[in-house]
This record gives sequence, C-alpha cells and structure tokens, in this order.
Amino acid sequence: MDPQSPHLPDCVRASLEAYFATLADTEPANLHEMLIRAVEKPLLEVVMARARGNQSRAAQWLGLNRNTLRKKLLEHGLLDG
Repeated sequence: MDPQSPHLPDCVRASLEAYFATLADTEPANLHEMLIRAVEKPLLEVVMARARGNQSRAAQWLGLNRNTLRKKLLEHGLLDG
C-alpha cells in the first residue's frame, strides 16, 4: 500500500465527521446500522469481483459461512433469488 494513501479507518472517520457536520443540531439515529449497510455492499461487490464470483472463496476471505454470504448478497441485490 502506498504510504501516502489514507488508511480505511481514517477514511471512515473523515466520512463520519462530515456526516455529523451536516446534521447540525439534529440527533443521529441508527448509526451502527447505517454504517454497516453503507460499507457492507461495496465490500461484498469488491470481494466478489476479486474472487471472480466464487462464493466459497469470498466467504473464506470474509470469514463468513457461505450461506451467510449468500444471504447478504441477496439482501443487497447482488444475486438473483
């Protein structure tokens, strides 16, 4: 990795700070779920592309059971039911 590239936690932190700045005086709600949903789909897209669609390999890389991966792919519309 390029030492000048931002690390993932730094990118997430900056995005969260920007999100909070847009809220002004509004109280946030369901932050955990919102963040997981925002990160999970692109994670699955990138991993599935890198695994060339091999769900078993992708599940192994993600540390998930293959059935759990399949469920998540369906939830995000990344698989035909």
